[in-house]
Amino acid sequence: MQDTPRSNRLHIAIFGKRNAGKSSLINAITNQDIALVSNIAGTTTDPVYKAMEILPIGPVVIIDTAGLDDEGELGELRIKKTYQVLNKTELAIVLVNGETGITDYDNEIISRIKEKKIPLVGVVNKIDIKNVKDKVLNEWSKEFNIPFVKVSAETKEGIDKLKETIIKEANLKKHEKVIIGDLIKPHDIVVLVTPIDKAAPKGRLILPQQQTLRDIIDHGGIAVVTRETELKKTLKSLGKKPRLVVTDSQAFAKVDEDTPKDITLTSFSILFARYKGDLRTLVEGVSRIKELTPGDKVLICEGCTHHRQEGDIGKDKIPRWLENMVGGNLEFEWTSGTAYPQPEEMKKYNLIIHCGGCMLNPKEMEFRIQQAKDNGMSIVNYGVLIGYVTGVLERALEPFPEIKALLY
Repeated sequence: MQDTPRSNRLHIAIFGKRNAGKSSLINAITNQDIALVSNIAGTTTDPVYKAMEILPIGPVVIIDTAGLDDEGELGELRIKKTYQVLNKTELAIVLVNGETGITDYDNEIISRIKEKKIPLVGVVNKIDIKNVKDKVLNEWSKEFNIPFVKVSAETKEGIDKLKETIIKEANLKKHEKVIIGDLIKPHDIVVLVTPIDKAAPKGRLILPQQQTLRDIIDHGGIAVVTRETELKKTLKSLGKKPRLVVTDSQAFAKVDEDTPKDITLTSFSILFARYKGDLRTLVEGVSRIKELTPGDKVLICEGCTHHRQEGDIGKDKIPRWLENMVGGNLEFEWTSGTAYPQPEEMKKYNLIIHCGGCMLNPKEMEFRIQQAKDNGMSIVNYGVLIGYVTGVLERALEPFPEIKALLY
């Protein structure tokens, strides 16, 4: 469980006024002293992320945020960062001080969370100092249409009830997605073509390859892993035809050539475009690639902050492919990690190209795609783009015929 990738963990963010007890609540839920606790208001400044396992919830990322009533110019920046956390939050907790009740700050964050349709739990803390009557809690629950739980981070009263409520509201089963499991049946063979990526940690597969492998096993499939240079021999050595061949996008052209046409072929990036975003929108973005002309601006976004080496897919290969296609120079900009353009900044670009998002949770990847759509921007991901420029996108979309039809 401790090795569960951060992107696959339930992201729980805790919001509230300064000194409402957010850090104390985190310590009580996790049963560890992981958050700095102080009587001085404003101890937590920037959002703090902590990956861990909380029984019986499972693997989570707890996000401790700055107080919504922070003051001054710096305080406004902290509040802005706090609200940005909503873009990756899968369950929110709004912490209400039992002594002051629900304030305008609490009202504001509750409204924003509900606008984004994020599961929400209201928590009244410090009941060891000032208890709140059940009647009042019931009135708040009816008014805001969310559950309220009262707790004491100091005495741990109500913490088990809060965990039960988190599990119920997060509805984890409902939001479970599969990478490839719905495309195969038990005992189907899936061949994974995994070129050795120079940017990958030595001795390990890159994350999308690991996760796809695990999903095949979870659904009773048989996974065969090979390099693109051994694919022909691998296919010949199998006792039966594989259900699918899945390749790293960078080997698309060679794998397409070496895979018989009666075997379905797709890529890790296309699987992840569906798993963590909106494959339909990303394929629709292909039309904008066709319309690029010299001088257009292209933004390339990566969710991780890996060290770029010579031949890097985002820094070198994609720019070179696109400029060869348009027959001239394009203007490229790059973002990495948590950086992503605000709506007003997006309009200067003619196209956004995003990585597969293996380091981002589905909530944030969906937000990024939706923000592009809302601002009239075309967006594609690495896998869709590489499939298009190498001429194998149509084949790579065979597992998804309704999406493939968008190309015509």
